[in-house]
Amino acid sequence: MCSSCAIRVVAVSLALLMPALAAEQDALSIDATIQQRHLPYGTILDPVLSLPDLSTVTDYSRCGDSALWTGHYLAAEAYRYAVTQDPAALTNVNNAIQGIKMLLDVTGNNVLARCALPADSPYAASIASQEAANGVHQGTAWGAPYIWVGNTSRDEYIGVFFGIAVTYELITDTSVRNWCSYLATRMVDYLQGNLWNVVMPDGSISTSFLIRPDQQLALLLVAKSMNGPAFASNYSTDSNIISPGVPVAIGVDCADHWDSYYKFNLDYATFFTLMRLGSGYSKLWYDAGYAELRATTGGDQNAHFNMIDRAINEPNASRDSQTVALLTAWLQRPRVDVYRDFSSQFPVCGGNACSPLPVQDRVTTDFLWQRSPVQLAGGGEGDIETAGIDYILPYWMGRYYGVITD
Repeated sequence: MCSSCAIRVVAVSLALLMPALAAEQDALSIDATIQQRHLPYGTILDPVLSLPDLSTVTDYSRCGDSALWTGHYLAAEAYRYAVTQDPAALTNVNNAIQGIKMLLDVTGNNVLARCALPADSPYAASIASQEAANGVHQGTAWGAPYIWVGNTSRDEYIGVFFGIAVTYELITDTSVRNWCSYLATRMVDYLQGNLWNVVMPDGSISTSFLIRPDQQLALLLVAKSMNGPAFASNYSTDSNIISPGVPVAIGVDCADHWDSYYKFNLDYATFFTLMRLGSGYSKLWYDAGYAELRATTGGDQNAHFNMIDRAINEPNASRDSQTVALLTAWLQRPRVDVYRDFSSQFPVCGGNACSPLPVQDRVTTDFLWQRSPVQLAGGGEGDIETAGIDYILPYWMGRYYGVITD
């Protein structure tokens, strides 16, 4: 072969490889930023950066969903480790697990905190002000005074259980699995002991799983998978009784496609467990509920939902190629919460876009895939940096399930 021909062959080969390599580099770069700026106290927080240069962390925000996104981050790092066997990913998994444990320890009654940080943190006063409506409490973690945010929602539990379920399945390390089992057992014991209510230290109930049979059964099923002797009987009994309520609960969510769109992120995390671990009589109801969920949201151009569907179902060329395109478009998005208004650029139907906006044009937010794809305007001051878990989670899932090839 002539030397110029060989050079051309090499150049073409490198060009073909560049998209996959660039995607992994982007994922690793996002992870490095998370480690540098988004985990100041062991769980996910979003930094407020100095304006206009965005060079310095001046505060932290979005503390109220720290447990939820720490669970999603844990899942992302577990998928990363399963794909790459990178020791750094395993370290991140272990650190996230300890962060979740801290959110249980700090409350003093085994309820899960939304977030927590040292009482002497320079950001404590600001976060306490931001989260005042949720209630700010005093606690102790790692032998030091902490403050923690209450009014814990079902969202926080579902995010954490999603993370530990993925981790337990993908990582065979005995220590990691024991910690996942410990956390699941501790949380479900607490919830069952309080009749599936989330009870604050003052005795008030912030939310209840009794109204969501799908979520209650998913948590029990995760706990059963890790600690069968403690939870197999409870799951068997409860699933026989309340599993017919699963499609009813999902039907309520699907009745309004665009309002409170974050509910679908919780539904997909729930069905990730129900569809893959459920069996027998209850599985008939899970199938019905998931079919309704997918019929409602399958056209939403949502990379994360697509990857959950891939984890549940077989490869699908159309869905999987769309996922790759959606993640490529994600890389074109702003990484801070600049305000965006596209109401004059797309057809409007009933106050929303008539069809899902291109990913690069959707509003800025903490986790893109929990926001309505037809929302035309939203954002903030342009100084809160997103963690990027909405990229790395579907990306590493894509690598694991062969949707994105190396």
